[in-house]
Amino acid sequence: MPNSSKYPLVQPIEEWAILKLSDRREEVVNEVIRNALKKILNDTAKAGISVEDQVAKTMYLERIRMKEEPWSIDPKDEKSFWRNIKRRLIRNEQTAHTSEALNRENTELLREIVHRYTEEIVGNFHVPTYKFAKTVLPFLFSRILNAVSAKGIARFFNPTANMRDKFHLTGETEALRELTRKGTVILLPTHSSNLDSILIGWALEALGLPPFIYGAGLNLFNSSIFGFFMNRLGAYKVDRRKKNIVYNETLKSFSTIAIQSGCHSLFFPGGTRARSGALENRLKLGLMGTAIEAQKNNYDTDPDDPKGKIFVIPLVLNYHFVLEAPSLILQHLNNVGQDKFFTEDESSSYWQVVKFLWKLFSKGSELELSFGKPMDVFGNFVDNNGISYDQHGRVIDTVSYFKSEGEITEDTQRDSEYTRMLGEKIVERFKCENVVFSSHIVAFVGFSLIRKHYKELDLYSLLRIPKDDRGVHVKDMIKGINQMMIVLREREAEGKIRLAKHLKERSVAQILRHGVNHLGLYNERLPLYFQGKGRLRSQSINLLFFYHNRLTGYGFETYI
Repeated sequence: MPNSSKYPLVQPIEEWAILKLSDRREEVVNEVIRNALKKILNDTAKAGISVEDQVAKTMYLERIRMKEEPWSIDPKDEKSFWRNIKRRLIRNEQTAHTSEALNRENTELLREIVHRYTEEIVGNFHVPTYKFAKTVLPFLFSRILNAVSAKGIARFFNPTANMRDKFHLTGETEALRELTRKGTVILLPTHSSNLDSILIGWALEALGLPPFIYGAGLNLFNSSIFGFFMNRLGAYKVDRRKKNIVYNETLKSFSTIAIQSGCHSLFFPGGTRARSGALENRLKLGLMGTAIEAQKNNYDTDPDDPKGKIFVIPLVLNYHFVLEAPSLILQHLNNVGQDKFFTEDESSSYWQVVKFLWKLFSKGSELELSFGKPMDVFGNFVDNNGISYDQHGRVIDTVSYFKSEGEITEDTQRDSEYTRMLGEKIVERFKCENVVFSSHIVAFVGFSLIRKHYKELDLYSLLRIPKDDRGVHVKDMIKGINQMMIVLREREAEGKIRLAKHLKERSVAQILRHGVNHLGLYNERLPLYFQGKGRLRSQSINLLFFYHNRLTGYGFETYI
């Protein structure tokens, strides 16, 4: 991982848009309320429903949420707030003398709901907290790395730790730095673990970039330490339990305003962690659509402003093992198996995080953050100067995407289509920027061989086979890995996937051993382990399935 000294800050702290946004928080809150309320009222009118019905539906959905999915982080006055909304909604119906008066009073109720949501969503940015985290966290991680690498605590205080041996930042890092100077960057990462946002923040700081705002699940604020830092380092709260239109529009309004204000933003387009272990292939388009909206608004304000352009960069996080893999795959299997259940999404304990980092460092593991080719919000590739090009290499005037008869126009259906197209492009680029590790290959080949042996069984029957039947021969693994490597090298040459450096430095037999040694290293039950010289066995076929899924969607099954 690059030292911060290698990459100087691209911009002085006092010029950071995230700091300016935080400094005018009250103004931003009011702007979000105005914009969200206007959008909600317009949509309500177009749908032919009354404001009263909109408030009642929101209240109904919130009462269900409070009953079925209560979290400890929820405000203490939540029930009393919604009881008050209900009383006033009934009173308005009884006392209003005209439809105009009724609409006015209920619009005020709607405004209060939007205000409550906005205050919950909008975060802060504190420079002292940022400087503390910037100094202390790399110091601690570096010292942990030195201590475990030397198998002794004496090196804990060694000042020469180099994180680049474990954390690799690859891909279009220079383009990312350049484009943060040219306009506003939207980073769209894959999402595997609750640690992702921490590691991405660390990587951006190492690249000399200003902090990005990002939506953090409200459940993560259950942890007092994580909550303290996230609430002061640009995170805004996202509560995925809230399914109502009023909340969603308020959230999107804040995101749009933040992007228009020049805040570089980070969205997890999958919406939540990938429960199956696979790369995301279905994206949540709501927040992605705010990038389209912000770009249109920027062009409408000043189409010639060179700082008004918005750039999109996919980011693929690559791990040998995932902290929460056992619970994630269990949730996936329950959901896909139609045995749905509702539980509070777990947050990682301090001890889990320490154990994860210790395993990561001490066992010679690694992770890689692969920054993809930058694009504009329409999915066209851009160069380091921010100029867009079509598939034939011709320069594109992106302002024209929003014009009709020579004027920039409002067109919700058009912009929704642009968002859908961008989502498809991001899914495509995730697959191309994915970095294959030895553990991914071993898991894919191992599970594929077991599945091939029991091809008469469906997935759920396969996952219930006895432990003694979860074995594969080493010679079959060697053959499968060799076939995979041939295909992977061809795909990499075509720009359709990327191979980790450690794969290029090892023979097939070495890849097998390296992959097995790193696969599911943190997890208590091993997805795959050597049982004697000629055979491998799985202690957890669920986990083997989870790690295997990383390479699904490429058609590799036909080669095993």
